[in-house]
Amino acid sequence: MIQIADIIADLKAAGLSVDGTINATQQIDEVVFDSRKAKQDTLFVAQKGEKVDGHKYISQAIAQGCRAVLCEEVPADVAMPEGGSVIVVDSTHKALGLAAATLYGHPSRQLKLVGVTGTNGKTSTATLLHHLMMRRGAKAGLLSTVANFIGDEEFAATHTTPDAVTIQSLMRQMVDAGCEYCFMEVSSHSLVQHRVVGLDFEVAIFTNLTHDHLDYHKTFENYRDAKKMLFDNLSEGATAVVNIDDKNGMYMVQNTKAKVRTYSLLKMADIKGKIEEMTFEGMQLNINNQEVYMPFVGRFNAYNLMGIYGAATALGIDGQEVLTHLSALKAVNGRFEVIRSKDGRMAIVDYAHTPDALTNVISTINEVRKSNAKSVQLISVVGCGGDRDRTKRPEMAHEAARLSDRVILTSDNPRTEDPAAIIEEMKTGLTDDDAKRTLSIVDRKEAIRTALTLAQPGDIVLIAGKGHENYQEINGVKHHFDDHEVVREAFNM
Repeated sequence: MIQIADIIADLKAAGLSVDGTINATQQIDEVVFDSRKAKQDTLFVAQKGEKVDGHKYISQAIAQGCRAVLCEEVPADVAMPEGGSVIVVDSTHKALGLAAATLYGHPSRQLKLVGVTGTNGKTSTATLLHHLMMRRGAKAGLLSTVANFIGDEEFAATHTTPDAVTIQSLMRQMVDAGCEYCFMEVSSHSLVQHRVVGLDFEVAIFTNLTHDHLDYHKTFENYRDAKKMLFDNLSEGATAVVNIDDKNGMYMVQNTKAKVRTYSLLKMADIKGKIEEMTFEGMQLNINNQEVYMPFVGRFNAYNLMGIYGAATALGIDGQEVLTHLSALKAVNGRFEVIRSKDGRMAIVDYAHTPDALTNVISTINEVRKSNAKSVQLISVVGCGGDRDRTKRPEMAHEAARLSDRVILTSDNPRTEDPAAIIEEMKTGLTDDDAKRTLSIVDRKEAIRTALTLAQPGDIVLIAGKGHENYQEINGVKHHFDDHEVVREAFNM
């Protein structure tokens, strides 16, 4: 239990203007933003969303026994019973995270919190940092696209970055369980929606920035500036670890108060990397003149590993120890996972679902197969999700066809869209020559099976887009579907 006065103090300390009718000694044991969960001793935070305005449900919350409301304006029909509180602030989106942080005792201040943002590499970077710390014997939490962890206990993840109340609740559980660290993916959506307000980051990592989520942000500049918010809000005691080979790297930190550490494969940087050798099993990587073999493939993974190195050393861990632990880790589920058949065919399952990520994965495959001269052809199976950024669909098909010997366009998660129509939009990115090397198969299982059947010993089949996901969402229903299972079945494994 906390008092309304505690919440008010933290709101004001964060710079929010506070007004309204307030009972300072009123007790609160839960913060909610869904009016259906409002009851006695809860604080209902009314938020204006894209489709629903929570202010319309304040009266409903009061009727259910709620006696504390936080809002941006008081509707004319709202009458709070005597002894209750109606707190008015300029942004309830910001206030929600702050109120939740107050309720749960500011758990992020008791953790060494590392946030990872960027278009690609967030999941791998955050997950591998979690694995690294656990391997060292330190207890750590993880908030990621794939799963949430408190120590080694797994919890299902529904969003890349959860809502503000869930974040604070999970971090409270991490602290209570003895966690010293927390690593979390920080999405652009969560930043503009202020879901991470009230968190004290010790380290923030910028991976890269490419085309994604323009259905939500509308322009690339809006998307870029959403990512930048993480670094703008870092404290003087924090560290920003940024990839300066990305043209937006230094832009991210131009207004930060934090200490800046840079990493690069191409330029002089605080963390300088070089790929010495690469196979489908891993690569020999030189980081700051220390050579180490890593069981990871591709330049994109080299960047992830340098970001991890930068964050871990910023947390005070010896660089040689970091490299030793990284050399013993395994790839994250659905990130460049290699599955080999007994007859010499190879399937690679990867989450790549943006043009840049797809280009990186296919370019890596081509770089390795060229140097090893063991592969005859590359067949790429590619789809695009429904109800998402439509502008990247032609680009995805174009990049797949430009870099692959053959392409099969198929379904990803069509959601409420017609999968055949999505494929037709993808095909607009193909040249006449590309089209001759491209098949369209709507059924994803059939597309994967066809690609594996077309492949001869030595050939590679890339299955892109879903990676770790074990479902396919069609018309609002999630059906079990796992790319790995389809491959292993086809390989008789």
